[in-house]
Amino acid sequence: MQLLARIGAALQGQRGYLFPWAPVCLALGIGAFFLSREEPSILFLGVCGAMAFAGLGGVWALPEASRPLALGVAFCLLGVAIAGVRAHRVAAPVLDWRYYGPVEGRIVGIDRSASDALRLTLDRVVLARVVSEKVPKRVRVALHGDQRFIDPKPHMTVILTGHLAPPSGPVEPGGFDFKRHAWFQGIGAIGYTRVPVLALAPAPDRQSLLRLRLRLSDAIRNRLSGETGTLAAAVTTGDRSGVPQSTLEALRASNLAHLLAISGLHMGLLVGFVFASLRYGMALHEWSALYLPTKKIAAMVALAAATGYLLLSGGNVATERAYAMAAVALLAVMVDRRAISLRAVAVAAMVVLMLRPEAMLGPGFQMSFAATTALVAVFEILRKRGPLRIPRLLRPVFAVAVSSLVAGLATAPFGAAHFNTVSHFGLVANLLAVPIMGTVVVPSAVVAACLAPIGLEAVGLVPMGLGLDAILWVARWVAGLEGAVGHVPRPPAAVLPLLALGMLWAILWQGRARCLGAVPVLIAGVLWIGTERPLALIADTGGLVGVMQETGARALSKPRGAGFVARNWLENDGDGADQADAAARWGAGEGRVRKVELGGLALWHVFGKREVAALADCPETALVVLSHDTDTDLPCDVWTPARLRKSGAVALYARKDGLQMKTARDISGRRMWNTRALRPQ
Repeated sequence: MQLLARIGAALQGQRGYLFPWAPVCLALGIGAFFLSREEPSILFLGVCGAMAFAGLGGVWALPEASRPLALGVAFCLLGVAIAGVRAHRVAAPVLDWRYYGPVEGRIVGIDRSASDALRLTLDRVVLARVVSEKVPKRVRVALHGDQRFIDPKPHMTVILTGHLAPPSGPVEPGGFDFKRHAWFQGIGAIGYTRVPVLALAPAPDRQSLLRLRLRLSDAIRNRLSGETGTLAAAVTTGDRSGVPQSTLEALRASNLAHLLAISGLHMGLLVGFVFASLRYGMALHEWSALYLPTKKIAAMVALAAATGYLLLSGGNVATERAYAMAAVALLAVMVDRRAISLRAVAVAAMVVLMLRPEAMLGPGFQMSFAATTALVAVFEILRKRGPLRIPRLLRPVFAVAVSSLVAGLATAPFGAAHFNTVSHFGLVANLLAVPIMGTVVVPSAVVAACLAPIGLEAVGLVPMGLGLDAILWVARWVAGLEGAVGHVPRPPAAVLPLLALGMLWAILWQGRARCLGAVPVLIAGVLWIGTERPLALIADTGGLVGVMQETGARALSKPRGAGFVARNWLENDGDGADQADAAARWGAGEGRVRKVELGGLALWHVFGKREVAALADCPETALVVLSHDTDTDLPCDVWTPARLRKSGAVALYARKDGLQMKTARDISGRRMWNTRALRPQ
């Protein structure tokens, strides 16, 4: 009780600064839901929700010193309930077997895969010989081979002959869980086709936002050819289906990939340009300037423009966060309140978390709010210290430099943790490219949109294209510099939560105790530096094995095949090599039977149907990984694809008393998205 009294007294000293902690507590509850290794029952979620609403509604009956702590607990419980309700609300059938045959569906999404193949997302799916109750709500199919017979359009009904499989789990224990990601997107199967896709029924005449987006993208690409047109379509409508993989790699290497994601930068520039243009325009008219609330009118029009941009761009998480921030700021202007503050960031975070709690686990949410929170905090500090003695002409340069530096530092650990790369010259690239985006690209896009109804969109598109060409030149120049990209290993699971909590404590807590935020940040740094990578990794299909050598580099058992898994393993190791180079590290092998000794354990990888069928014996102490199932009774520890489907990917760690084994199922547990028996029937 004494401890609770001290906590209550400390929280009382933070009165007026506690609201930004509400989304933090909400996120803690959401995180607890996703960290659970057992699926919470409906009863448990209901109790959490009831207790949360009871706490939020009855908090005023408590002593004043206890209210902040009670509210924090209530928001944590609300986070658990919201995440659980969302997980059940998106529940849909998931394919539990490999399917080959005709696939019919309506196109609801068009994008590109990591291998640069065009990819279709289909709903209203029909599979041959599969009852409707077991057909996934959505499937995603990559198009390979000759596809010249079709020009995919939104809501067009198509038919194809393809291979489908359930969404895959983590490529290694504790890695990114695509099964969970696909569950919240409603995707119950993924696959590919190598035969032409045929149009079964044309797209209906009725208009939709997706069709409007793609029509605008086509119109922009027709006006601006080549990479310039694809970039222009990406930054205006969010359609990245035409952006080549080489361009994306250059933008990522130079830390300019955020310019393609319609996020805070784009929304802020758009809103700022519309707001400033309209307000200054009305100020030039005497009657408007004297008798109209020009500031509030400009804010209303800017909010309408932001709403249209949100709908047009497809409304991903980064755009929703940016829109929420812009809406809060503009509404504050309308009611004569301060527009930019940590309270506005907190409101935006709560909106996104309540609508899409699963977004908290993704890099978009984490990097977006890390940058926004840090920027608002730094500029509030500068505002409180008064005007800086900087020449008027250099103030915009100073603002861009500070913004790029702060946002880069705030997002760097999250980007490095998710993508395993660090752009060493990203600050230089942003200092050169961001001003071009703000002064040329976005204003030109607004001008093009305003003049499009009278056929004069080229007035805006031409300078927009020149600006994008300049940004692309900067990206390629920076990406081509020696040492432009560094590679880092994937950190332990506790690192990012510790970093986030430490940074939030340092920003949100008032007083000298904010220095305590450095403690979890330092602990996170120590954990990251001491990252232990698995001694051996086994893919969940049995198709690939990777072994860490004494040099600290991983050797792979195959130079080709399972390329996605291989790429992720090497990236998580912080290794920039490709699969072929990593396979060469294994050394000479015995055909398709690869053998290695690991601390007294013989690890074999046998791949190929003939090689698996020919395997008749193995040492009892050996661990043998097979790429195909077999009925042969072997004396060793055999891991077949059937066994791996139940366990998921396997990792072996070196310990003093031998090798420790962890499976993906050990980490992810039994949840709806990976266990058929737990899904709503």
